[in-house]
Amino acid sequence: MDNVLPSSFLPVIQIAVTPVILLSGVGALMITLTNRMGRIVDRTRSLAGQVHGATGEVREHFDGQLGILWRRAKLIRLAVTFAGLSMLLSCLLVMVIFVDASLHREFGWEMVMLFAASIVCLIASLVAFLRDIWMSLWALRIEVRRARPAGTTSVAPW
Repeated sequence: MDNVLPSSFLPVIQIAVTPVILLSGVGALMITLTNRMGRIVDRTRSLAGQVHGATGEVREHFDGQLGILWRRAKLIRLAVTFAGLSMLLSCLLVMVIFVDASLHREFGWEMVMLFAASIVCLIASLVAFLRDIWMSLWALRIEVRRARPAGTTSVAPW
């Protein structure tokens, strides 16, 4: 291997900044997603404990809420999986950028594909996240309707 000057890697480091920034942003999203998952798990455990003593209409309501929470947990799991894949692909992209520079190879097409795949995974994660938000609002709407006395006006339309 030729003598490599540290300054010769400066442009490579500059190019590698984009996927590193993507990693930082997706990392913040991952914190949000895992916090949401924790809240869903806590709420599920709380409701599951209440179901045992419930009967009739109350039990049906709890069962419905547990079903919604299960679907939300699956959405968040999907969002976390895609966000994690996005981060993994970004890390691989950084490695390919440095291997490309070190070995003086042309991995241009591979870099483009890794970056595009990382962004597609990020988009999929955000779609699942948004679906969870909509589902949580739908569940909240059910709770609000149930809590209001009969004859009061319904929840405002979306």
